[in-house]
Amino acid sequence: MKIPAMIAAELRRLTSRRMSVIALIALMCVPILYGGLYLWANQDPYGKFGDIPVALVNDDAGVAASGDHPAANYGDQVADELLEGGAFDWRALSAAEAAQELADGTVDFTVTLPMDFSAALTSVGGDDPRQATISLETNDANNYLASTIGTQAVEKIRRSVAELVNREAAGRLLDGIAEIRVNLVTAADGGARLADGAAQAAAGAQQLSTGAATLADGTAQLSAGAQQAAAGSADLAAGAQQLSGGAAQVADGNETLAGYADRAGTAVQQAADAVPQARADIAALLAEQGLDQDQIDAVLARLDPVGEAIQNGNARVQDAVGQVDALAAGARQVADGASTLSGGAAQLASGTAALADGAAAAASGAAQVSGGAASLSDGTAALSSGAAELRDGLESGVDEIPDSSATLRLQQAQTISDPVAVETGKVAAAGDYGAGLAPFFVALAGWIGIYALFLIVKPVSRRAVTALRTPVRVAVAGWLTPAMLGAASMIVLFGVLAIALGFGFANPLGTLGIMVLASFTYAAIILALNVWLGSVGQFLGLVLMVLQLVTAGGTFPWQTLPAPLTTLHHVLPMGYVVDAMRQVMYGGDASRVWFDLSVLLIWMLGALVLAALGVTRMMHSRTLRDLQPSLIG
Repeated sequence: MKIPAMIAAELRRLTSRRMSVIALIALMCVPILYGGLYLWANQDPYGKFGDIPVALVNDDAGVAASGDHPAANYGDQVADELLEGGAFDWRALSAAEAAQELADGTVDFTVTLPMDFSAALTSVGGDDPRQATISLETNDANNYLASTIGTQAVEKIRRSVAELVNREAAGRLLDGIAEIRVNLVTAADGGARLADGAAQAAAGAQQLSTGAATLADGTAQLSAGAQQAAAGSADLAAGAQQLSGGAAQVADGNETLAGYADRAGTAVQQAADAVPQARADIAALLAEQGLDQDQIDAVLARLDPVGEAIQNGNARVQDAVGQVDALAAGARQVADGASTLSGGAAQLASGTAALADGAAAAASGAAQVSGGAASLSDGTAALSSGAAELRDGLESGVDEIPDSSATLRLQQAQTISDPVAVETGKVAAAGDYGAGLAPFFVALAGWIGIYALFLIVKPVSRRAVTALRTPVRVAVAGWLTPAMLGAASMIVLFGVLAIALGFGFANPLGTLGIMVLASFTYAAIILALNVWLGSVGQFLGLVLMVLQLVTAGGTFPWQTLPAPLTTLHHVLPMGYVVDAMRQVMYGGDASRVWFDLSVLLIWMLGALVLAALGVTRMMHSRTLRDLQPSLIG
C-alpha cells in the first residue's frame, strides 16, 4: 500500500458520512474563525478611542488680571481643546454627575480640572509656587485597560498644558527682553551723550586748573611786591625823622616819591578793581565745567577773604598815596610840619604792612584755588573715562541682545515650550494594531487547527502498520493527511487576512509559504506525540499550545518573560513562526527568515523521525487482530 492510497483511504473515512464531512469542515474552519475573528475584532482598536465615553469635569475658577499677567482660565482652554479634538467621547459633566456615571459604567473614566487649576499654573510668579493637578478617576470594574488608557490620556493632557503655559511664559519673557533691548538702546544713546559732555568737562577743568595755577603765581608775586613795599615804607618812616632837618632837600625827593606812590596806588587799585570780575569769571568757568551752584559757592567762599583783603589793602594804599601827594604838594611846607610828615610816614608804613598781609592771604587763597582746580580736573577726567565705559558697556549689552520681531518671538516661544520633536522611522511597518498581532494569532491558529484535526484524524492506522513494512511510509502518510488539511485552512485564512481584513503583505507568497510550513511542522509534532503517547500525547499537544501561547513573544517582547519561559521561547517552534511571518509580512530582515525556516524544518524532520521510530515500535508489537478491517481505519 502506497502513501497516496493511505491518504485517500483516510480521506474516504473522514468523508464517509454526512456528519463526518460536517465535523471535518467545522474543524478545518477552527483556525480560520479563530485567527480571522480575533484579528477582525482587534484590527484597529486605537482608531476607535473616539467612541470611548469619558467624563470631563471643569471646576477651574480662572485667575483675574494682575500686573503684567492678563486674566486667564486654562481650564476652559483645555476643556475646549479636548472637546474639539475628539480623541475620546468627552462628556462635560459636573463632579457629582461624573462620579455617578463612572460608578454605573456609563463612562470608562473621569478627568477633573480642579478649581485652582489656573491659579496653580500662574503661581510660579508669586510667593507660593505649586504644581497644578489633573485628577484621573477610574473604575477597573468597568474595564481594566480603561485605567491604562486614562493614564496615557492624562499624561498627554499634562504635556499639552505644560507646553501651553511654557509657550505663554516664554512669550512674555521674550517680549520683556525685547523691551529691555529698546531701553538699552535709549540708555546707550544717553551714555554716548554723557561721554561727550564728560570729555568736554574734563577739557574745561584742565583749562581751569591751568588758569588757577597762573592766578596762584600772580598773587605770589603780588605778595612778594607787597612785602618789599612794606619794607620800603618802614625805611620811609625812618627817613621822615631825618627829613625834618632837611626839608628843602626833601621837597624835590617828595615829588619823585609822589610819582611812585601814584603808580603804586594805580596798580593796587587795578588789582582791587579786578577782584569782582575775577570772581565772576571763576564762577562762570566752574559752571561750564558742570559744577552746580553749591559747589561754585563753596569755591568762591574760599576766595572771598582774599578779595576783601585786597579791597582793604587798596583802601589803605589809596589813603597813603593821597598823603604822599599831599606831602609832595606841601613839600615846601614840610619844614614847618616835619612832625606831621613823620606821622604820615608811620601811617604809610602801617598801610603797606597791611597790604603785604592781604597780598599774602590772596596768595594762599589762590594756591588753594589752584589745588581745587587740579582736583576738579582729575575728577572730570575720571568722569569722562567712566562715562565712556558706561557708553561702551551699554552698546555691548545692546549687541548681546538680538533684535527680534513679534513673529520671531512667537516662533522662539513655541520652540522653548516644546524644544524636542520626535521623528519616528520604521525599518519595517506593520500598518495597524491588527496587522501587528496577525503573525502571532496566525501561528496560534495553525496549531489550534492541527490540534483539532487530530481529534478525528487517525494518526497511524493499525491496519496500515500491519500491512506495510516501511515505517517511514506509515509515518509520512499519517502526517500528510492532517498537514494538507491544515495547509488548506491556512490558505483560506490567508485569503481572509488579505481580502476581508485588507492586511498588506510585503511578501505575500513568502507569508503563505511560512503559514503552510508552520502547519506541516505542527502536524509532524502532534503526530509524534500521538504515535508515542496516544491520548496522553494529544493532551501534551494542548500543553505545548499553552506554553507557546505565552512564550512566542506575539504581544509583549519575549525579553520581558521570566528566565525559564525565555529558554522555552528559544526552543519551541511557534516563536520562530511568528518571527518569520513578521519579516516577510512587514518587509524585515530576510536573513532572519532563513534561520527561522531552518529551525522549523529541524522540528518537522525531527518530529517525523520520532514518529517513524514510534511506528517501528508499533510494528514489532502487531497481531493478527490488527489485520481485521476497521470501520474507522
